[in-house]
Amino acid sequence: MQRVFIERLRELGWVERQNLEIEIRRAEGKAEVLSALASDLVQRRVDVIVTSGTTAIGAARQVTETVPIVMAGGGDPVASGLVTSLRRPGGNITGVSLLGQELVPKGLSLLREIMPKAKRVDLLANAANPVNAFFGNVTAEAAHALGMESRLLEVRKPDELEAAIAGTQAQAILALADPMFNLHARRIADAAIKRRLPLASFGRIYVEAGSLMSYAVNFSDVFRLAAEYTDRILRGAKPADLPIEQPTRYELIVNLRTARALRVTIPQSLLLRADQVIE
Repeated sequence: MQRVFIERLRELGWVERQNLEIEIRRAEGKAEVLSALASDLVQRRVDVIVTSGTTAIGAARQVTETVPIVMAGGGDPVASGLVTSLRRPGGNITGVSLLGQELVPKGLSLLREIMPKAKRVDLLANAANPVNAFFGNVTAEAAHALGMESRLLEVRKPDELEAAIAGTQAQAILALADPMFNLHARRIADAAIKRRLPLASFGRIYVEAGSLMSYAVNFSDVFRLAAEYTDRILRGAKPADLPIEQPTRYELIVNLRTARALRVTIPQSLLLRADQVIE
């Protein structure tokens, strides 16, 4: 996604080592270092901070109320208290938000098509993410509407992933997108396959690592939009005046290799709707 972001900036006239300098900081899935990384960028007097994920955005917001922050994806910023409204953010944060309360019910309904007799679908989440309670409630409500129940499976570190998945009594799992999970996508998928649990996720990286399916936005679109916000801010626009956008293109990806490993049959009607099928 970094490449997509930089390419779009180039198209807009911003070229590294000519009129643009990019400082990259990576937390490697460790939420506890985010504040220090954000503070370092502020001390270097950067013009814009671009980051992805509610936890990282919140960490940047804690260390600066003046440096513009561009969201390149993240949970509902209003529900998490980062901005006052999507139309007029009112502070130093703007960008692209992924309103997961729309994705979760869709993910559950897709799982229900595959597992029509499922009574419980649990939600795997990183305990460090501040929007977990919100998404836990969204999932529980959506599950109830489908005649199922759902519980929140929270983990605090990668070593807890296998135990959380092995210990659930659910018939399937939804996994929230999270920086820590990005680094351990295959580990999560392998644990679900070992437990014979269909795993639905929200991002291409997960299904390519072995999750059964993913229904999510096209993240290339997200980072292209983030580059456009960065361009506008660098040219003088104020974050408070730039409405937060949501992506409009979603993609369904199904992993048939995983389906065979789980001995699960994917309905033909679902396969026909898929944007990509991994054989």
